Amino acid sequence: MTHPVVHKLHGIERIDDHAWMRDPVAVRDVLSSERRRYESRIAHTAPFRQHLAAIMAGRTPETESSVSWRHGAFVYYTRIDAGREFGEFRRKRDASDQVLLDLDAFGDYVELGVREVSPDGRWLAYSIDVTGDEVYDLRFRCLETLEDLPVSIGGTYYTGGWADGWFYYTVVDEVYRPCEVRRYDISTGADEVVLREGDRRFELTVRATRSGTHLLITAASRDTTEVWSVNDGVPESVGGRRPGVEYHCDATLDGLVTWTDEGHSEFRVVGVPPLPGERIHSVDCFDGHKVLTLRRGGDPLLRVLGDDGTSYEVHPPVACGRIALVHNEEYLTDSVIFETGSYSEPTQWWRLTLASGVRKLLKENPRHDGYVSERLWAPAPDGVEIPITVVRRADVPLDGSAPCLLYGYGAYEAVFDPTWDAALSAFLDQGAVFAHAHVRGGGEMGRAWWQAGRLSRKPTTFTDHIAAAEHLRPLVSGIATRGLSAGGLLQAAVYGMRPDLWAAVVAEVPFVDVVTTMLDDTIPLTVNEWDEWGDPRRLDDFTWMLAYSPYDNIPSGDLPPLLVTGAVNDPRVLVHEPAKWVAALRAKGADPLFRVEVEDGGHSGPTGRYARLHYEAEIFSFVLEALKKT
Repeated sequence: MTHPVVHKLHGIERIDDHAWMRDPVAVRDVLSSERRRYESRIAHTAPFRQHLAAIMAGRTPETESSVSWRHGAFVYYTRIDAGREFGEFRRKRDASDQVLLDLDAFGDYVELGVREVSPDGRWLAYSIDVTGDEVYDLRFRCLETLEDLPVSIGGTYYTGGWADGWFYYTVVDEVYRPCEVRRYDISTGADEVVLREGDRRFELTVRATRSGTHLLITAASRDTTEVWSVNDGVPESVGGRRPGVEYHCDATLDGLVTWTDEGHSEFRVVGVPPLPGERIHSVDCFDGHKVLTLRRGGDPLLRVLGDDGTSYEVHPPVACGRIALVHNEEYLTDSVIFETGSYSEPTQWWRLTLASGVRKLLKENPRHDGYVSERLWAPAPDGVEIPITVVRRADVPLDGSAPCLLYGYGAYEAVFDPTWDAALSAFLDQGAVFAHAHVRGGGEMGRAWWQAGRLSRKPTTFTDHIAAAEHLRPLVSGIATRGLSAGGLLQAAVYGMRPDLWAAVVAEVPFVDVVTTMLDDTIPLTVNEWDEWGDPRRLDDFTWMLAYSPYDNIPSGDLPPLLVTGAVNDPRVLVHEPAKWVAALRAKGADPLFRVEVEDGGHSGPTGRYARLHYEAEIFSFVLEALKKT
């Protein structure tokens, strides 16, 4: 069904045959029909999908318990018992063990927003999304009675913090932008505005520092920030707002510590000389020490700075690994917890003694040996080397005999550091290879890596991904490619640019109607994303966006199998985008599969641990079926 609409801008007419799909009521029956069609077309893979899901579940411990962390007088941890999807938030003190929050009680789709225990340990502020729209209901639970206050604050986002006896939180506007910080007094029920951000390019976050000395609000666009320190509900700007300057803060007992890109594009800690080739991502303050999280040469590491001038580094213990601080709520501490892992090594949690650098293994997830990770480098057309992380079973050679799934994202300076995954291991056990191309537009190689793949240089992301595939071609028997959201845009672009490269393409919730979406400031993620993609009201921006927008450049001819996903509650990529793209492709003779969530479900698919495994089994069965034909 087509109802042509003509869009005219900059003297150019674009005919949109499927603009009517923007109407959620009109398109609902079509989406339901698409889901039934999808279920019918994958019915023949049910035995194999069930086989994969069983392997995945068998590698998922029936009972999973996190490493524990101290906060005040209690020790906290999370636990998922056998058969549960989401699990519990718990705490211990002496012999007691208390369930504070049972997420399975909220339904089949649950996304946790904030989960903040008050400094005195008496209250839990928590927020829940049960539909996938990323708008949360905020609630307050008395941890002595385990009863909630008779108040639920809707329209909230997923940051918050306690200070001055109040809970500070963010609320969203009509386009889901966290635009306002409010605070709630649980003793009186008072609820008042602290700060409202009027510039639609900026989003607000709020948090309490672990030192307990500051409540910080940050307004952030793609390349500019402003931080406020709040004292008894009154915000005071820390460093003002200067276009093109980012800065962030944490706090010691003596004051704020700031890191910024002013004067050093890859960020520097104010008062500490920067080192070349490093991108500083965050600074965490503890009594007597600061821990910097940074990247160098494509790899993450921690640097510990002592107030006495000492310094040392902590690296992942395995190649192509990750490292990150986790669960550190206490400021007055002589040690911190960090986690490590990779695509081929299980997650490990360590305690690091700050003064000495001595580390102790606290916990390790079940180990599944026989997998290896390695780093390859692919030359891009401009000569830049693109890192690729490759993981496989040790007995699967890179000699051209094994098929490969290539993953890519490449936007927002985002970094996806590797983690061992039961679903991925089941895929690898089919004799396949997984490769992650760290293309420009992401942040694996620093701020400049992002700048080289945004705005007018966005096509570099696509050509980097193609270069990675070309580099892998002699090493594997065939290549499928996968990506989500901005990574879905990447897949849609390379699907049309080089259809000969791919055995199959998986474009999950793809951002494909680039020009039309970036012209519609009534939907989420438009105004505050002009600095990432461009503003098509400007001729130059319009020209480069139109040149690659997948919906405006529908390919024809011999195309590889394509799986597209979408979700009616997705606030990031509205479901009409993938729906329109699928319809336009079919009009040109392609026949993509369209897996659309028509009930509860969000941007990244199912959230429960077993539901997620079944979803991955669907994706991998599609990929493996296509790869077997190469």
